Amino acid sequence: MGQKTHPLGFRIGVTEDWRSRWYANKKEFGDLLVEDQKIRKFINTEYKSAAIDKVEIERTRDQVVVFMHSARPGIIIGRKGQEIDRLKARLEDQFGRRMEVKIIEINNPFKRAQLIAEDIAQQLIKRGSFRRAIKRTLDQVMEAGVKGVKVQLSGRLGGAEMSRCEKASRGSIPLSTLQRRVDYGFAVAQTAQGSIGVKVWVDLGDYADEENSDGSYAETGQASKRPKRSHKR
Repeated sequence: MGQKTHPLGFRIGVTEDWRSRWYANKKEFGDLLVEDQKIRKFINTEYKSAAIDKVEIERTRDQVVVFMHSARPGIIIGRKGQEIDRLKARLEDQFGRRMEVKIIEINNPFKRAQLIAEDIAQQLIKRGSFRRAIKRTLDQVMEAGVKGVKVQLSGRLGGAEMSRCEKASRGSIPLSTLQRRVDYGFAVAQTAQGSIGVKVWVDLGDYADEENSDGSYAETGQASKRPKRSHKR
């Protein structure tokens, strides 16, 4: 059987930083974990058009800080900052805690796997050709300057009676190399024929090459900088 694991979960604590950063005792841990998930679900539902890649949460004793990584920060901020104030007020009202919302702008959305997956899903919802969508995406992502990309679609592709799986890739995707920054994204396209799953892997190069990587606070010394086996399968 294939030994598959989530590329992010595989790297967390080694070269990737945690998406939620706080400490709690056993009694409160479960409630805070569920609350984090509800905050993420609320933000992703309310701001679907804001191209949000990820939501990071930090907690202190008296407040919660929410970091939103977005390719379209203007939608979240709104006119003269009215929208972000409204979001903060709604979060405080719903969860009963003092909230602070910080927005981090994404300069190149074609380097973020989650945003790429959502873009492909939108093309499929608009009844675009899945082959054309894959080819166009691969070209755009490689032009953005990444090391490699892989796209996988599963479902009733092209309205076929029987569901199937289509894969396409360019460049390298070294999933087992912990020192390699592999971003992963997943989205679902709800089409008239049924649901189509979209998976995207993007190889952004070594963590050492990026000065401001997300794993700068993680324990980078746990994995060797060069893998022992450099051959490709």
